[in-house]
Amino acid sequence: MTLSRKTVLGFTGAAVAGIALLAWAFAPRAVEVELAAAAAGPFEATLDEDGRTRVRDRYVISAPLAGRLSRIVLHEGDAVSAGDAVAQLTPALSPLMDERSVRELSARVQVVEASLQQARSRIGAAEVALQQSRNEQQRTEQLARQGFVAPTRLEAERLAVQAALRELDTARAGERMAVHELAQARAALGAVRGGGAAAGFAVRAPVAGRVLRVHQASESVVALGAPLVDVGDTSRLEIVAELLTTDALQARPGAPVHVERWGGPGTLQGRVRLVEPGAFTKVSALGVEEQRVKVLIDLTSPQARWAALGDGYRVGVRIVTLQEAQALQVPVSAVFPRAGAAAAAGSAVFVLEGGQARLREVEVAARHGSSVWVRQGLQAGEQVIVYPPAAVADGVRVRVRSP
Repeated sequence: MTLSRKTVLGFTGAAVAGIALLAWAFAPRAVEVELAAAAAGPFEATLDEDGRTRVRDRYVISAPLAGRLSRIVLHEGDAVSAGDAVAQLTPALSPLMDERSVRELSARVQVVEASLQQARSRIGAAEVALQQSRNEQQRTEQLARQGFVAPTRLEAERLAVQAALRELDTARAGERMAVHELAQARAALGAVRGGGAAAGFAVRAPVAGRVLRVHQASESVVALGAPLVDVGDTSRLEIVAELLTTDALQARPGAPVHVERWGGPGTLQGRVRLVEPGAFTKVSALGVEEQRVKVLIDLTSPQARWAALGDGYRVGVRIVTLQEAQALQVPVSAVFPRAGAAAAAGSAVFVLEGGQARLREVEVAARHGSSVWVRQGLQAGEQVIVYPPAAVADGVRVRVRSP
């Protein structure tokens, strides 16, 4: 039977439509992806850790002689001035103990005299270090005006002068403390030799500040050297952060620090003053032994902003280890290790080009929690695929996922 022309055309059209439908059904679909633009901007790599505040110069006032301590009326937070009486001691000496006590107090006077000489030697060394830092700063300023040194070198020299000034202040405070302890020790020795049990002996504050802790508030008998009251100036705070030793190598003196989660508005600024040379072992919450080291941070924000902070407050610190004013950045979720390469040998991203994903090798300079600094391989404004699905490969068609 012969089919009509119309029938043949109908079968042919149906076959073509079926083939086209099958081709469309089995054709690869464009993969839905999320995009982000590579953009240039400030970049900072930081070490994030918890820290705590502490009074930089803390003075523990101890009993200069053995005797009966009258009840201390001061409380934590009370303000004291230099020379104020913070406790009252009454020597309680038996006749058999008089000679022994006199010898102990005489030895204490000699020890404090040696401490005073040592404090004065530290002042001399600090003054020499300060003068040397100032000379280095002057030479660096002259070279900077002639364009021979980088601005960062000049900033480092200025920070060195500030650090030397602080060391000199600390040395002078140590001398004042030694002078006070010597006066107390000599007065205690005089009280024992003169039989001043009836009059009692006043223990005085070496510096002005606030009472941080009262060790013994009630009336009791105390021994020579027993701690009585802690006094410190809460306007001179520092922050102590305990970093892993592997991280502490990147926290260099002078590095900027952002202080967050301190309880007040905004972010405070600080600088690393010292990375202590000795590490210690600390057991983490998971029971793992870690080697950590203390990093001391000075607050550089105006004191009026953090006046409410006190001794032992918990804060969060972000120590800046790398800064770049204009760095090309992409989200950290867009960068992955290059296939077949070692973990640190190379990285790559998928770039959107003409509706297709193109594999692009990039050179990563640094990264932090949210962004990666790309040194080479990308241009500002190019679109990269974030969280690339497993179906994405070089040359695969992609389309932007609708919000």
